[in-house]
Amino acid sequence: MRNFKGYKDIVYAIIGSAMEVHSTLHWGLLEAVYNESLCLELADRGIKCESEKLLSCFYKNHKLEKTYKMDVVVDDVVVELKSVKTIMPAHRAQLFNYMRLTKHPIGILINFGASKLQGERYGYIEETNECVLLDRNMDILSESVDWDEDDYDE
Repeated sequence: MRNFKGYKDIVYAIIGSAMEVHSTLHWGLLEAVYNESLCLELADRGIKCESEKLLSCFYKNHKLEKTYKMDVVVDDVVVELKSVKTIMPAHRAQLFNYMRLTKHPIGILINFGASKLQGERYGYIEETNECVLLDRNMDILSESVDWDEDDYDE
């Protein structure tokens, strides 16, 4: 089982940056505005990130020619941004697919579209090819994600 605790500080910094963006811009703008603003906030904090980065995908340990365009990538953390009323199962599935195809161990789903910033942390376990919900201490909350449960709010 993978240990996700080594990512606690960077995840904390990313979520803190998102909170600052949401506090400054509030909710309801286009996702692209939040994307650019989050990258600027991360840079102001000395954190290097890449916006809309093309990432390699894998199938059975074979690198594919096709790539995905991620919203934001910080080291090997995938940050999927939304500006919608509420996080939906399809949004989680998109993040999980990115994590599985790129083998990135951590994913964060952030929604700027509600009056209160919504965020979820996930870990990818390569050995079982599953994504698990993580708490703020980067401990596993759920061995498998049930998309029928209420949204997890920060």
